Parts: sequence; structure tokens; C-alpha cells
Amino acid sequence: MNNDLLNQKIEFIKGVGPQKAKLLNSEVGIYNLNDMLNYYPFRYEDRSKINNLSEVSDNSVEGVYRVKVLDKKISGRFKSKSLKVKIKDGTGYGELVWMKGIEWIEDKIIIGRVYLVFGKPKIYRKKVSFFHPETNEQNSTSLGLKPVYPTTEKLKRGYVNNRFFNKIIEIILKKTKQHIEENLSEKIILKEGLISRREAIQNIHLPKSERMINVAKNRLKFEELFFLQLQILQLKTNRLKAFPGYVFKKNKLLNKFYKKHLPFNLTGAQKKVIKECYENMCSGKQMNRLVQGDVGSGKTIVAFMCMLFAIEDKSQVAFMAPTEVLADQHFKSILNQAEKMNIKVSLLTGSTKEKDRKILLKKLKSGDIDILIGTHALIENRVQFHKLGLVIIDEQHKFGVAQRAKLWSKKEELYPHVLVMTATPIPRTLALTLYGDLDVSVIDELPMGRKQIITTHRNDNSRLKVFGFVKQTIETGGQVYIVYPLIEGSEKKDHKDLMDGFESLKRYFPNEQIGILHGRMKSENKDYEMKRFSSGTTKILVSTTVIEVGVDVPNASVIIIESAERFGLSQLHQLRGRVGRGDRQSYCILMTKYDISSESKERIKAMVSSSDGFKIANMDLKLRGPGNMMGTKQSGLLELRFVNLAEDYKLIKKTREVALNLIEDDENLKKAENRNILNYLKNKIKSNINWSRIS
Repeated sequence: MNNDLLNQKIEFIKGVGPQKAKLLNSEVGIYNLNDMLNYYPFRYEDRSKINNLSEVSDNSVEGVYRVKVLDKKISGRFKSKSLKVKIKDGTGYGELVWMKGIEWIEDKIIIGRVYLVFGKPKIYRKKVSFFHPETNEQNSTSLGLKPVYPTTEKLKRGYVNNRFFNKIIEIILKKTKQHIEENLSEKIILKEGLISRREAIQNIHLPKSERMINVAKNRLKFEELFFLQLQILQLKTNRLKAFPGYVFKKNKLLNKFYKKHLPFNLTGAQKKVIKECYENMCSGKQMNRLVQGDVGSGKTIVAFMCMLFAIEDKSQVAFMAPTEVLADQHFKSILNQAEKMNIKVSLLTGSTKEKDRKILLKKLKSGDIDILIGTHALIENRVQFHKLGLVIIDEQHKFGVAQRAKLWSKKEELYPHVLVMTATPIPRTLALTLYGDLDVSVIDELPMGRKQIITTHRNDNSRLKVFGFVKQTIETGGQVYIVYPLIEGSEKKDHKDLMDGFESLKRYFPNEQIGILHGRMKSENKDYEMKRFSSGTTKILVSTTVIEVGVDVPNASVIIIESAERFGLSQLHQLRGRVGRGDRQSYCILMTKYDISSESKERIKAMVSSSDGFKIANMDLKLRGPGNMMGTKQSGLLELRFVNLAEDYKLIKKTREVALNLIEDDENLKKAENRNILNYLKNKIKSNINWSRIS
């Protein structure tokens, strides 16, 4: 694009000005003409049909009416002031009513002229009425498809409404149309049957037909995915070339552990993942692998067996967990296995005493510690390894990019291999975009003998029966989680809250130890409550979703999720995984109001009928979209405006294939035919972070 023209500040366009520009800046991030052209409509209104006033009923929807103005009158004073305009068409009479912006609108409405009115009519006092309709002179507005743009209340108050966007974007398109440059090669455009970028932008904002909207969307979808895939594949290619890793070929230690000390049989999926990791670590290239495994699939033992490759090579391992409690759990679990092999394991968290910390850091630097397990304390500057060969990050989405980058920087002459793990099942479509620069392994089998968690749905009418079941569980030696969506109640939201629930439970179970856990508590208090529950002192733990990634409590066999309709499917599944860690039959009870939405019913039904995390994740993706599902943007690259990751799998595969072919043919985009692509990447992709190095 012509940068000079398209980078012109939005305030200099007629009809905008400094005040509206300020609102556009702060509310929707529009600063220049290019930003405005990339502010796309989210739906379209069909204004091709002219409706008759005589056909208006209580069930009428928004539509277009061609009317003549008969009279206009301002009545009332101050806040009760209104403008009423009498209108007619060939079939009947009605009125237009405004209670805001009256003086400005009155000047625009001329008695005797014909207008196109768009709005939702109502029968008010036996009269057809339009409240705050959109009006245009008949000769100034074309009928047809009209784009509708996202707005905010603050924008509307500043008269930056849909009409404003339509008007301003039309002005900008006339001014800049010839300067919209292509960002794909002619070869790709012809082969994939795409329209030009110029045509796509024109038809997204000023569509000629519904067919052209779909053609334009397809072009813009392709473009979004192609550049995302191209960046990811370039990063992966560069990483494989630039970042040599330690070569771990010895496997005597692993074989010894496998034959003599492994407490159970590995699943086929676990064996497959260990093999994939081993091949990576033998290659001389740095491993960057994501291991996905449903709750209870045995990721920790896989991680430990990968550690053995590094330790046999006299390299050290860093294992980072998101919380102290979880780090402590991993420490105990890994120590239990490591002691059999004479492997030295240490724990470093924020709670580690300064005296112990100094001794630990000295041992670490000298190479006297094989495995260091900890929280974000591992990334402190004074934590120095002798030879760091493998980094394992648990529940990696809980760590920010900067945190992971710090851990990365603790390298010697070679880059440590990186293994990141998540218990959040990720649909394949999302994995191809979100983690496309990583190698992905999936543990899709549960260990033999693991009992399936029985999931049921109950409404508030069954609460006493549910409490009776809780009492029975505790009497037979079990423990119970009760999860709430909110800490405290809200007047606006009709949902159960933790504090109210805690008080109710104390009244119902006066003789039981009840713990409480939520995000506003200090870390040490959270850890204290979790330790009491882990030890069995506390029989009921009342919590928010902070237990989503938490410790294993084998004795906890029941989880009750209050206002379950508030949660996404993936989150419900993650919470459900807090139970079923021991020998007891475990239960997940989803509590809701009697009357919930059809979408909520669909989610609850899916949870009751399936325990497959990947099926649930796919459904969650369809219902809620990638942003909500993941809770946070993982890569910094996933800014998709048109793509639906749940529905556009074929296009995701196609653009990945096109991007891969391009890199194989012209890796550095030096050919003249790919100049558009190179220029677009240089000018528009503003990321200084090397994502492939951070995992």
C-alpha cells in the first residue's frame, strides 16, 4: 500500500475531527486510514426490499420504508423533549420519534421530501412508530446490503455509530482505492482462484451482492491464514537451522529404569511420545516439542523418562511448574522415581529459605544437582546451571512469554531441548495455528485400570440430595471439592458465589473441616489451604477455578461445580480432572439453575456424555471460539478476524500447504514473483519476539 496516504491520521478526514479521532484511537485502535479500512463489518443488513407501513405488526423486524414527510414538531422540555415527524407511504401513515440529537436531526428533515427510513417499527398507541431510525434522502442512498460495524457505548455517545462508519469508510475507499497494494503473488492468486486484495477490501465494505461478500471473505481468510502459517513455518525452519542442541544418544539409564523400576506398564501413546522426544534429542537440533495429554494420561512419567537421556549425558534438567503446590507435588513424584536411580533432585520455590537457597544454588552451579524443580523462582538471575540440557515446562500457558524467555537464556554453548506440557486438550485446527512452530505429540490413551469419572447434572431443586451425597462421601473416607464461578455475589449476575456457599456449607456441615481457596488470597495462604486438603485434614475444599491446575489428591473423589453453565467446556473438563486420581470411584456433579439457555444445555449434555478431552475441546472451539477457550493468546500471532478455527479446517490445511511449498521453493522470498509477500511481511508484521526460541 501507499504508506504515505494510508498512514494519514484519521482526524483529517472530513466528518471525523479531533474529538471523534480520539474516541476511535482509544476505543477501537483506529489511528489512520489503513486502520479504518481494516476495521471490518461483523454482519450485513439486507436493505434491498422496500416494506409497506400498512403491513407493520408487533412481530415486524428491522427493514427499509420509503416515506414522505408530512409534518414535524418538537414537544416537551429538558429531558422529556422529543421530535416527532409525521410520515406516509402509499399504504398508510406513521411517525418517526427522536429523543436525542433533536436540533441536529430537525435541520436534516425537510417537510415534503421523500426519505428512506431504516429501523424496527413498533405499534405504539395504535400508531406505527420508529424510535431513533436511520434516515437518508431517497436519492443519496443505494438500497442493498449494508455493512454493520462493531461499536461501543462510548463511541455511540460520541456519535461514532454505524452510520458514521459507513460514511467515513466510503470516503476513504474513494480516496485510497487505487493505493491498496497486493500482498500475494500472482501465481498464488491464480492457482487458488482468489480475487485481488483491492476487490476484497472494496466488497467487504461496499458489497455488490451476498456472493461477493463470501468471495471477499474467502480471500481475506486465505490471507490471514497464509501469513500466519508462513511466519510459523519460517520460525520453525530458522530454528532447526540456527539452534543446535545437545546430542543425547545414550539410553542405558532409561532401559535400566524401564526394566527394573517402572511401577506400571506404559501405554502405547506414552511409548510413542518418548520415542519422538528421543529422536529429537538425537538429531543435533534443538527439540521444541509440545506434549498434549488429557488429565491423568501420564505426562509426568513421560517427562521423567526424557530427563534420563539428559542426565546420562551429564546434563541438567529444569522443570518449571506454575504454582508452589504443584511444584512440590512434581518434586515428590519425581524424587520417588529418581531415588531408585541415584539421581539428585532439588526443589526451588519462593518459600525456599535464603540459607537453603544459597547452598542449593552453589550445588546447581557446580553440577551437583541433576534435576531442579521449581516455580518462576527458576528464572531469577542468580539461578545458574552447570550444564542445562533439558527444560520442561508444565501447564505452559500459565507462564508469560517473558518468563519463558528468561529460562531459555540460561544456556551454555548449546541450546537446551525444550519440552512443554499441557493437560488442556487442543483441537488439531488450533494446534496447527497456535503451536505450528512446535512439534506436537499427543498422549491420547489413559492408563489401564483407571476408573471413568461419573458425571451428572443436577439443578438447585436437588441441592439437599447432593449435600446428602457429600455427607456420605466424607463418612466413607472421601474428600470433596466445591467450585464456584465468583468469590462474592453480584447484583447483575444470578450465579452462586463462593462466600455465600461457604457460609451455607458451614451451617450444613457444622462438624466438618471446610477449607476455602480463591485468587485474592496470598500465595502462602493458598498453599496452606491446599496442604491441609492434601493431608486429609480438610474434608471439603470450597474454591474458585484456582484449583483448575492443582495438586493430585487421590482421596478427593467428588467435585461439585456450581453454576456450571458459567464455564466453558474445556474448563469444566479440566476441573473434572481434579478427581479420579485414586482407587475410589469418582463423581463430577454439575449444578445449574433449572432454566438455562439452549447453548448451556448443549455444553452440560456434552460433559455428561463424554470424558474424551479432545472431543470436548472441539465442541468448545465451535461454541466459544479460540480466544475464550484458551483464556489467553498463546502466540501473539493469533489475530484472526474472519477465520473460524472450528469450521475452516480445510482452508487451514490448504494455506499451510501453500506456505510450505513457497518456503521450499523460495525460502528467503528472493524471487521477483514473491516481492509482494516479502514487502508485506517487512512492513506489516511487527513482532520482535522470536517465538520459536521461547516455546
